[in-house]
Amino acid sequence: MPLQLVQVNVKARDDDALGRFWAEALGWGISSEAPGVTNLEPLGFTWPDPSALCIDLVSVPDPRTVAYRAHLDLATHSDEHHRDLVARLKALGATPADIGQGHVPWTVLADPEGNVFCVLEPRPIYRDTGPLAAVVVGCAEPRTLAGFWAEAAGWRIVDDDERLVRLRSSEGVGPYLEFVHDPAPEALRHRIHLDLLPYPGDDQAAEAARLRGLGATDADVGQGDVSWKCLADPEGNDFCILSQG
Repeated sequence: MPLQLVQVNVKARDDDALGRFWAEALGWGISSEAPGVTNLEPLGFTWPDPSALCIDLVSVPDPRTVAYRAHLDLATHSDEHHRDLVARLKALGATPADIGQGHVPWTVLADPEGNVFCVLEPRPIYRDTGPLAAVVVGCAEPRTLAGFWAEAAGWRIVDDDERLVRLRSSEGVGPYLEFVHDPAPEALRHRIHLDLLPYPGDDQAAEAARLRGLGATDADVGQGDVSWKCLADPEGNDFCILSQG
């Protein structure tokens, strides 16, 4: 049975401060399940639910700035909303970022710890995603990697071409997971990864074995003895399978 894609995990120097930025950016609630962990989710949300991917910010000793393969895209519903959101994010500590995008209708920013993200111009496809439009992953083979994640999470492929493959939950709600062609993705550890959760009654170890059969490999990110399992997808993107406990 597929796993539930439940949250985005972000490594941070200061999870509390960065959490406050992203809570304000998204208009979400903020809590903490443990020291060094800040949890963000929509107000009134009951986890897990495909209508949103929550965000966990986890403090680590040295979250080095790297060439990210994954980033967040934020949705807007009008030109005025786009302008106002960009101005508000800058007031919260975001800064303009140049990643070679050239002249584009969206705005590229970096959060206070340097994580690059995009504020999109209004697009009909994202009108019902909530503030988080998509998690975007740069990769060498979008179709191959999207196929792996469709099998892993049971999400549907809703757009498919050589440069962009877009997935969404089988319920047709929440943000998209997008795989965009990058001819030379950096083989470095990333500050953003995805977390999956077995459905009640499913076995974590069996699900990990299933994903290995699809091309995943075990990953050592210094996690030590923990309740979750760290794997990497076929292009080396780390992800975790959480435990039901």
